[in-house]
Amino acid sequence: MVDVHTPEQRSRNMAAIRGKDTKPEVRVRSLLHSMGYRFRLHRKDLPGKPDITLPGHKAVIFVHGCFWHCHECRFGMVKPATRSVFWAEKRQSNMARDLRNKQALEALGWRVMVVWECQTKERDPLREQLTAFLPPPHKN
Repeated sequence: MVDVHTPEQRSRNMAAIRGKDTKPEVRVRSLLHSMGYRFRLHRKDLPGKPDITLPGHKAVIFVHGCFWHCHECRFGMVKPATRSVFWAEKRQSNMARDLRNKQALEALGWRVMVVWECQTKERDPLREQLTAFLPPPHKN
């Protein structure tokens, strides 16, 4: 199968993919904020630089793209037709790194939650997930 984009178009598409402040991440942050939680972003002093850190709750949240981290949804199951070996290895290394980071954080006493990109599309189920993971927000 041939790529539907030229190499230049594909390069431009790949360069536009952001590592932080993605739409799914912003959706989760917005919902958390509306629920009364306050948090820190991308703490470099923690393994994996979690997307969202709630220090008062000793909890971190990673917002993973379904494709990049091999979620079991239809978006995560996509297998690129071009450079398939490269992409398989890249995605497997992402999953291995995710596991190492999770284990390191848990060893430090942090609770870890992963929110998948596909789970950010509907607000109410996401709110339920966050409520189940986090104790009520601190009142100042």
